[in-house]
Amino acid sequence: MGLKWVDTLDIAIELDETHPEVDPTQVRFTELRDWVLALEDFDDEPQRSGEKILEAIQMAWIEERD
Repeated sequence: MGLKWVDTLDIAIELDETHPEVDPTQVRFTELRDWVLALEDFDDEPQRSGEKILEAIQMAWIEERD
């Protein structure tokens, strides 16, 4: 079963493992969306993303880093 947009914490963990050199506070939403779509386990419709979902993923990623 693949990741969906609502799996914000799991996506954040995957992003942290995939992009350990990146400061998640500096990632633009367009870039973040592209990175989520590129995750191997991601399996959801690209058009279902929105600013609120991307913000939740970014916040989860920041918290995961801390």
